[in-house]
Amino acid sequence: MNNIITTYYKSPVGELILGVYKDQLCLADWRYRKQRHQIDTRIQSILNSNYKEGQHSLLDITIKQLDLYFKGDLQIFDIPLLLLGTDFQKMVWKSLQTIPYGETCSYVTLSRKLNNEKAIRAVAGANGANAISIIIPCHRIIGADGSLTGYAGGLPAKKKLLHMEGVDLSNGQQSLF
Repeated sequence: MNNIITTYYKSPVGELILGVYKDQLCLADWRYRKQRHQIDTRIQSILNSNYKEGQHSLLDITIKQLDLYFKGDLQIFDIPLLLLGTDFQKMVWKSLQTIPYGETCSYVTLSRKLNNEKAIRAVAGANGANAISIIIPCHRIIGADGSLTGYAGGLPAKKKLLHMEGVDLSNGQQSLF
């Protein structure tokens, strides 16, 4: 059985757990989120594997890219990803990756992009189940009225990430992608 090699990364906005399986990043999630157990169970079950803290070159690359992102020197990540979820969740996560750095999108807009405007709750659920935070930018999803909505890393982290990307949060009406 192959293990999921994990390490912890202390970002300026909170601690992440990173995980690699067969040379692909399958985990970059908030260490202390409410759904930590559910996310971990899903990943380990799908891969029929366990977490094992260790070292891997892809973890080093991921940390280097996250460091560059937090310095404002990287806008697009170049890391092989392993998306672990339902087909619908994977479709939502791939769509999240199309939201440009420094821009936001609402759940309803994302649902329309997926050609299913009535799937707003399902899109929100898939967004919340994202296990590769920041790299798959679920923090760029806001309410249709421009308000900040829930975030696995907490709203203060979401606000800091958006501010760092240059999103103006002062007027409550962010431009939507």
